[in-house]
Amino acid sequence: MNSRFFPAIVAAVIALVVASLSAFTVDQRQRAIVFQLGEFKDLIDDPGLHFKWPLIQNVKYFDNRILTLDTPETDRFITSEKKNVLVDSFIKWRIKDLRTYYQRTGGDEVTAVAQLQQTVKSTLQDEFSKRTVHDVISGERDKIMEIVRERAGKDAGSYGIEIIDVRLKRVELPQEVSESVYRRMDAERKSVASQLRSEGFSEAEKIRAGADREREVIVAEAYRDAQRVKGDGDAKAAAIYARAFSENPEFYSFYRSLDAYRASFKNKSDVVVLDPNSEFFKYFRNSGKGGK
Repeated sequence: MNSRFFPAIVAAVIALVVASLSAFTVDQRQRAIVFQLGEFKDLIDDPGLHFKWPLIQNVKYFDNRILTLDTPETDRFITSEKKNVLVDSFIKWRIKDLRTYYQRTGGDEVTAVAQLQQTVKSTLQDEFSKRTVHDVISGERDKIMEIVRERAGKDAGSYGIEIIDVRLKRVELPQEVSESVYRRMDAERKSVASQLRSEGFSEAEKIRAGADREREVIVAEAYRDAQRVKGDGDAKAAAIYARAFSENPEFYSFYRSLDAYRASFKNKSDVVVLDPNSEFFKYFRNSGKGGK
């Protein structure tokens, strides 16, 4: 009985071995190339279960995700001012044309990364050499990234790679350059501050002169109005005095004498030395007669 089923068992085992050697799966994060006797045979983009001829065909897998190239070392570039800047950047990329990628790099990711890094570095140097330190640090930083992404993307496309993004994480001056730049920036800021203070002082002087002029005009107009009012008052007072004098000259003379007495003896310490027969004491001498 065992001898009768043995060939079937052997055939089943062989079939399982052949099936295991023939079947392979492609993850959704991957793409694959099937080689036959070392030559490119087929490109598999769809994830799932696939089959190949055992022994004469083999499969090589490639990452289909967006990859990051972030080198730990900073690159040194020269600006249009012949000054060095240190640049720390990273690249987002992925394999777009797997056939071209394999033909140009042999499927070696290290080779692809080196080529990609060299392309981006060369493009960055071209762009930095056209700009000043201020431009590459803050002025045109976004523009540089956009240009590098487009230009490097065209070169990378020739070997099947798509550049998704290029970012400058850090752009700074070397220590030996930064000190001189900071001193120059400090001098420029001080110059601007001095100019602003000078302009502010000039504006303050203009405002102060305008205010003084307005004050003089206001005081002059107020004095003019006061003199006019005073003149009107004096005129009315003179008219009243004249009318009082014309109606009763004796009473007017008496009233004016009382004003003179009041002005002369305003304080207890006031002393007036006059002849007793002086006209000034006219109404003092006649006070008794008036009482009778």
